[in-house]
Amino acid sequence: MRFPTLSLHGLAALLLACSALPALAGDAILRYTAKLPADVAYQKLYQALEDKGYYVIFEPNMGRTLAGMAERLGKDYNRNQLSTMRSLVFCNPVLTNRIANADPALLALCPLHVSLTHKDGVSSVFFARPGVLAAGSPGAAEVQSIESEIDQIIREALRVQ
Repeated sequence: MRFPTLSLHGLAALLLACSALPALAGDAILRYTAKLPADVAYQKLYQALEDKGYYVIFEPNMGRTLAGMAERLGKDYNRNQLSTMRSLVFCNPVLTNRIANADPALLALCPLHVSLTHKDGVSSVFFARPGVLAAGSPGAAEVQSIESEIDQIIREALRVQ
């Protein structure tokens, strides 16, 4: 049995592609931090989203849910020692309509959400970038516009540069 040979250029390209994978995955989630109490950061985000027409439709409190499972989870319970784990699930009906008109498959992105954690006096907000998933879609530009707007809303709410 003979295995195919790989040229030096081919090997370099393969190594470069493999080394880029973690960076690409990391770029799919935006992270913001602010030295704010969790409840203050949460309320600022909630109000900022609502003020811009993104209606908060669900507020999962993963921290409370997991705390109720602490015994079952045992030593794996909250190993990062986060004092808060919450999300804001939100939607803008007008923008949802635009997405549906551009590419109905992009409705898989609706509703959007941000997650908030807190540890050691620092609140962190995470936002999965919908533009990454929409790449190559006829609605990619519309989704990128929404992503940029959410990015700005979060930065302004938390006063992050």
